Amino acid sequence: MTSPAGPPEDAGSRGDGDTGDSAGTGGQRLKLLAVTACPTGIAHTYMAAERLTQAARALGHEIKVETQGAVGAENVLTSRDIEEADGIVVAADKDVDLGRFDGKRVLVTGVTEGIDHPERLIERVRTAPVHRAGRPGRRRPWGVVGYRALMTGVSYMIPFVVVGGLLIAVSLALGGHPGPSGLVLPEGSLWQHLHDIGGIGFTLMLPVLSGYIAYAVADRTALVPGMAGGWLADHGALYDSRSGAGFIGAIATGFLAGWLVLGIRRIAVPGFVRPIMPIIVIPVAATSALGLFFVYVLGQPVSWVFERLTDWLGGLTGASVVVLGVLVGLMIAFDMGGPVNKTAFLFAAGLIPRNPEVMGMCAVAIPVPPLGQGLATLLRRGLFRAQEREAGLAALFMGLFGLTEGAIPFAAARPARVIPANMLGGGVAGAVAGLGAVTDGVPHGGPVVAALGVVGGVPMFLIAVAVGTVVTGLATVTLMSLGRAAPSVSAPVPAVPARGGDGRERRPAAPSPARSAEPAAVLSGRLDERTVRPWLAARDKEEAIRELTELLAEGGGVTDVDALVADVLRREGRGTTGFGAGVAIPHAWSDAVEAPVVAFARSEAGVAWGSPDGTAARLLFLIAVPRGAAADEHLRILAALARRLMDPGFRRRLTGAVGVGAILGVLSEIR
Repeated sequence: MTSPAGPPEDAGSRGDGDTGDSAGTGGQRLKLLAVTACPTGIAHTYMAAERLTQAARALGHEIKVETQGAVGAENVLTSRDIEEADGIVVAADKDVDLGRFDGKRVLVTGVTEGIDHPERLIERVRTAPVHRAGRPGRRRPWGVVGYRALMTGVSYMIPFVVVGGLLIAVSLALGGHPGPSGLVLPEGSLWQHLHDIGGIGFTLMLPVLSGYIAYAVADRTALVPGMAGGWLADHGALYDSRSGAGFIGAIATGFLAGWLVLGIRRIAVPGFVRPIMPIIVIPVAATSALGLFFVYVLGQPVSWVFERLTDWLGGLTGASVVVLGVLVGLMIAFDMGGPVNKTAFLFAAGLIPRNPEVMGMCAVAIPVPPLGQGLATLLRRGLFRAQEREAGLAALFMGLFGLTEGAIPFAAARPARVIPANMLGGGVAGAVAGLGAVTDGVPHGGPVVAALGVVGGVPMFLIAVAVGTVVTGLATVTLMSLGRAAPSVSAPVPAVPARGGDGRERRPAAPSPARSAEPAAVLSGRLDERTVRPWLAARDKEEAIRELTELLAEGGGVTDVDALVADVLRREGRGTTGFGAGVAIPHAWSDAVEAPVVAFARSEAGVAWGSPDGTAARLLFLIAVPRGAAADEHLRILAALARRLMDPGFRRRLTGAVGVGAILGVLSEIR
């Protein structure tokens, strides 16, 4: 078995304690496997892999690490690897299929544990539970399980929301016209067919959310009951509910299905039944039990709540218009298509002939959640994952056409922060519409109804939507910032400038090619004497990026310095490229380069880079890749750098190297 998570030559030449004869503190040399993965699949995936590799070698064990990063699975574990393994560590913040590890000791934890406490994980894997298809050996805190399962469900749901919402929005925008029951599409037209296809995405949205939450909790056998439960949550006909239980119900059914499957697995059954348990018995039993429970136990309370809400809202028609507007806005924004939302919507729609002002309050609140969440992803891009930032752009488009569901992925991922922000903006929008006597003549919302000429008081309508959107966006980023936990990273390494006998730092006046060494593998041909600078003069991020870009231009790799600087700064605006531990790796796709290029420099004082651990960046790499290059080009370079820079000894040698030649010699270790 090999250990290729780090550079091959490191296996026996780094002096890290791997003599091949020791066995750490346990007295037995183990053959270990590991899988590391983080949501973005770049930095932490490879940091955890490198730390686990270092720890295993120091303890005298053999290890192979599979990384499931943004460029796909690398160093994949083979069936022979798994057969020979004494234990497996899964350090991941996203769902990893454990089915291939049946019969092996498996320790499942978060990716930051792999970075912070690799030795502890290696010791714990000795006594980890044995993973069984019928009796999974996962021992994780339910808070970790719940978060991971929820994020898995949201991740799979987002494409359905985006595709369904955009197709519906396009069909309404290009082919819709006002009618007595909302926006109408010509019967049998292309636009109606496009609308119906988009509706499939929305129809599958909640079953997918529920199904993949269940899958993350209890593996494949929970997928069918989870999806069936999500369908029931979205369709209330079986339990006399006019709206179903919405996305909140789908989240509940996902976890219920997963827990139910885990419970059934613990039931002792005869040996001849075990082979059919995961294929027939568990899916059928769990789906039947969950479905009947929802119909006969949960369904009636949902229906009762729906009726009581309608009666209660009907009694408020004589109240102050501002109070009524706030209540309608709060209800519309609460569950985005669920029973509370539909109660307010159906109530307002029924009053259109004699009181269209209530529908006006409803219409301004409908687009606020998706528009507000889309605005939040633009205001603080660094708070959101890449997939969420893309969903934010789609949410902005859906909000314009009155599709509240565009905000569901955000609310499902962070309900405690997003739902209050949505409700705050919806309530404010409803109040402004009430004050402005906004009316709406069709049961639909969003700026599209104003564009179609069915709204009375268009200026106040647009003001209400804008104010509500801004309130939701600001509230979202505020709540997320207050609750944000910085990722755990290795302790920063202080800069260790090279000093002479007089105690003063020695800085070469010019790069010296006398001792150059050509870096190998991913950096080969991309980093040389011309693109390395021992010390930067820059004191802030923008100056540092420009100085690094000019360094690349000196090496002949840049056609337009200003354009590349703009591209790199634009990428920084989407989230910091400070990795922590005194390292920053700004990068960008750009038309200003014709081939992948890399520059490196050090900063004596450090440059504030917004790194998760708060450390200033002292080791800086700039990577620029042509827009037409392979999509994984810069990711491969990033992955290689992240792996090697996790080694504190490597960072010290790189910081203390004197002259360009010595720096290149250290960088040649990157593979």
